Parts: sequence; structure tokens; C-alpha cells
Amino acid sequence: MTASGMQSKFSLNAQRLSVAGEGAFMALLEKRKKMLAAEGLFDEGRKKPLPYLPDIIGVVTSTQGVVIRDILHRLRDRFPRKVLVWPVAVQGQSSKDQVAAAIAGFNALTPGGALPRPDLIIVARGGGSIEDLWSFNEEVVARAAAASDIPLISAVGHETDTTLIDFVSDKRAPTPTAAAELAVPVRLDLLAWVSEQEARLKRALSQGVAQREQRLRDLARALPNLESLLANPRQRYDITSQRMTDALLRAAQLKRQKLTETSGALRPSVLTNRTQNERRRVNDLGRQLAPSLARTLTRPTDRLSNLAARLTTRNPSAQLDRQRADLDRLSQRFATRGQNQLETARQKLDALERVRNSVGYKQTLKRGYAVVRGDGAPVTTAKAAKAASSLEIEFQDGTVSPSGASSKPAKKPKPEPPEQGSLL
Repeated sequence: MTASGMQSKFSLNAQRLSVAGEGAFMALLEKRKKMLAAEGLFDEGRKKPLPYLPDIIGVVTSTQGVVIRDILHRLRDRFPRKVLVWPVAVQGQSSKDQVAAAIAGFNALTPGGALPRPDLIIVARGGGSIEDLWSFNEEVVARAAAASDIPLISAVGHETDTTLIDFVSDKRAPTPTAAAELAVPVRLDLLAWVSEQEARLKRALSQGVAQREQRLRDLARALPNLESLLANPRQRYDITSQRMTDALLRAAQLKRQKLTETSGALRPSVLTNRTQNERRRVNDLGRQLAPSLARTLTRPTDRLSNLAARLTTRNPSAQLDRQRADLDRLSQRFATRGQNQLETARQKLDALERVRNSVGYKQTLKRGYAVVRGDGAPVTTAKAAKAASSLEIEFQDGTVSPSGASSKPAKKPKPEPPEQGSLL
């Protein structure tokens, strides 16, 4: 507008329009977010829970700023833990590679090694412009954080700052100090909670014991008196004892009465009469037995006479010849059968002898063992060896005494003859 109130107008013809400055950064960041989100790196289901009380905390940050001092100070106030710091550049061209390498390096450590592997990782940086924080928007840093097996907290910038690592980390903290608060609980709160739980446990135990004591007293009052419990059994015992005494007296009286009756019948005259009666009975049986014996002896005699008469009328020579021939055949068969059985038994005996030789102690001696005998008997324990007056050790090729006397060949034990019944 001119001083006289005149206006001027102009027009532009654009062939191409592109974002520059901060808008270009935001466009690139949005493109990377869509790509990583499509791969599922932002899904809540893949994010790991943070350990409640990690023993070792790894911190990826610069050692020159106030961030590491804030984190260490906050951890020391809340719950002191062991901290491993991996120094990196938090801005500039080399920052992205150093941060990604630090995350991968912490994951490559061996648990319990000389440099132990941390249980939690904090990636931290103070606030700044989008250009200062751009290292944490790089794809290599986001993928390294997503690939971490150790739970990871991102604490880059202030509350209003958002970087790509915040979306792939397991937990985002608005500030580095807040990351330290998320990493560990308050030790004093834990001690107070433990004290409270201890008090509650003591109260519960005391109440439980008191309730059980009261229950026991109630049950004791419900139980009957000991005297009343034993009164009926004691009465039954007294009644039974009295009955048993009366029964024994009655049984003794009955036995005594029966003995009296029996002894009254055992007079000498009664015994004499019974003896005379038995003598007469024996005499009568003797008189009856003589004719019966005569008849019994007569019948076999007559039968024998008849057989003798029949025998004298026949010539037994032919029958004797036939029986003699049968006897010869049976003798030949018996000899053949006996020879076969004897040969079979001999073969079995040879087989058993071979088995005995294969499993006998002689074969064991050939494998480097020895037999110890004390006073002529085998010794199997150290106690028996100490008690023996003389020891003899048998090897494969002879025997020796412990004093080193000249050896003599071991006698081959004679096989015991088999039993007669085992041959057939």
C-alpha cells in the first residue's frame, strides 16, 4: 500500500512445491512411522514388561551432560542399583550408529559374566530442537530398540518431545528423571510395605492361635468327664470278674462231684468182677478161634494140592524155552538201551563240564583275578583275612603266600561225579 492509498497485486506460477525446514523433517518422520507401524513394531503385544527391581541397569547416553547425573541421583534416592553407562554421542552424524551399537552391545553381554548383562536399558537425552533429537528418529536406532531382548525405556527430550524410539521402546518416560523412577521402586516404600505385611502376618498368626485356643477350650468343655467315661467299662469289668469267679467255683464243684461218683464205683469187688468177665470172654473167643483157624488152613492146603497135581501133568520145558528166548531179547534191548542212555548221559556230562570250565573261577583267574584262601578256606572279607593264621593266593599259573614263598602250580579241581538219577 502506498502512501496515497493505492494497492499493488502480483501472482506466482509454481512448477513444483516441496517442504523445507522443519516441515521436511516432519514429513520424513511421518513416512518412517507409517513404515515401522506397518511392520508391527509399534504393537503393544510385542512390548516386554519392565522388571520390578532390576539388579543392573544399562544407560545409553552422553557422559558430558546433566542427564546421567540426574539418573544416578534419582536412582540413589529411590533404590540404589548397579549402573552400567555406555557413552554415546546424542546428536550429530555418528550419533545414530553409536546409539544402535550401544543397544546391541548391551544385549550381547553374557549374564553373570565379568561385565554382566543389564536387566533394563534406559536410552536418555535432554531436550532440544527437532534437529538435535533427530538421531533418535533414525530407522537404525528404532530397529535396534525394537530388536532388544532386554526391556528398554526411552527418555529422549522433554514431555512434549516425541521421537521414533518412543514408539518402539517397551516404555516411554517423559524425562530422564522419570525413567529412573520407572526403573526402580522407592526403597522406603518397600520397607514400609514389608513392615506392614510383617505386622499383619503377626496379627493374623496371633488371632489364629487365639481362635484355635478358644476352639480347643470349647471342645474340651463338650467332652465328657474322664470318670464318667470309665464308669461303665469299670462296672462291666467288675460284673464280669464276679461272674467268672462264680463260674469257676461251680465248675470245680461239678468236677469234684463227678470225681466222687466215679471213685465210688471203683471198688475192689467191681474190678474183680470185671476182670473175671473179661477172662471168660477171652476163653470163649479162644475156643471159637481154634476151629476157624483149622478151616482157614485147610482151604489153602487143598488148593495147593490141586495146583501141584495140575503142574505135574504139564511139561514146562517149552514154556521155559520161550521165556528164556524172551529174556535174551529183553536183555539185548536193555543192554542197547542202557548203552544209549549212558552215551547220552556222557554227552550231557561233557557239555556240563565245558560249561563249568567256561564259567568256573579258573576262567576268572585268566582275566587277572585271584583267589585268597586262609587256613585252607576261601577268604571273602578283610576281617577274615586278618583272622587267618596263614594266607594263600591262587593265580592262573600257581599259588603264592603273602611272604613271597615259592609258588606251586594250582591243582585243577576234580569235577564231582553226577548223581545216578541225573544221567537218565
